[in-house]
Amino acid sequence: MGVIVPPIHITDNFRLNPKEYSILLKGVEIARGELNVDSLLAINSGSAREQLPGSPTHDPTFNLPAVWIRSQQKEHAQVAGYTVVDPPTVLATHLSEVIKSRIYELLGRQETKALLDHLSETHQKLVEETVPKTLSLGEIQKVLQNLLRERVSIRDLATIVENIADCGAMTKDPDLLTEYVRQALARSICKNIVNEKNELLLFTLSPEIEQTITKGVTHTDKGFFLILEPRAMEDILRKLSGSFHSAVGKSQMILLTSANVRTHVKRLTERVLPNLVVLSHNEIPSNVRVMSLGTLA
Repeated sequence: MGVIVPPIHITDNFRLNPKEYSILLKGVEIARGELNVDSLLAINSGSAREQLPGSPTHDPTFNLPAVWIRSQQKEHAQVAGYTVVDPPTVLATHLSEVIKSRIYELLGRQETKALLDHLSETHQKLVEETVPKTLSLGEIQKVLQNLLRERVSIRDLATIVENIADCGAMTKDPDLLTEYVRQALARSICKNIVNEKNELLLFTLSPEIEQTITKGVTHTDKGFFLILEPRAMEDILRKLSGSFHSAVGKSQMILLTSANVRTHVKRLTERVLPNLVVLSHNEIPSNVRVMSLGTLA
């Protein structure tokens, strides 16, 4: 993701049950799970062909059905189509996914300054012209946070800052700047979501829904915000959720929108469909073939 994760502190908490663990961010719990240290976790990702004897549970990372089994059952479980992992791997995977989903909260101004200082070792002129002449450190931080919030890697920091510098003279709005940067990162954004045939399997939004969202976008002193009637918002979310039930089993749920509503659609859906990837037409490279699975109307 292009961010150095700060140290993770491990402590005993006797208020937790003996098998429980809790993950805290800035002192607040954001995830919890259980481990059977003398067992293995057999996870059913949808390909299991039989039920295993053991203690039924759910994988704490992806909430998939699972069962704690004895170590002697490992080979049998794998043959039956289960993914079998040990307790340290369960915890490490859970922690890793939690960090990925919350990494934008760990990128403060100090961390942003460290990234820019590192970039200036190879791109000194670029950094000098951008900060603080074009944009402040805080404005660049917000763009980087927006990218990380949607799991877009910021490792190619030179390209990101180049585009921020180019567009910073036209606008200071972090959301608009993020959209310009995402278009420049189109290849890297699509790299992990295309299939082996270089195809993008996605849904599209109907013009009616896009028009409803466009009308609800309001400009204030603090930027652009989406304001919809509760009933209209519920209708859109219900339609989106229902349509994506048919996409269960696909590697990624992807929705294609126009560039002017992409950010607002993502913010609208991230609570109900946190793993939904929302792309604009400008973020798809010319060599990628788009395959529509349907239109949400």
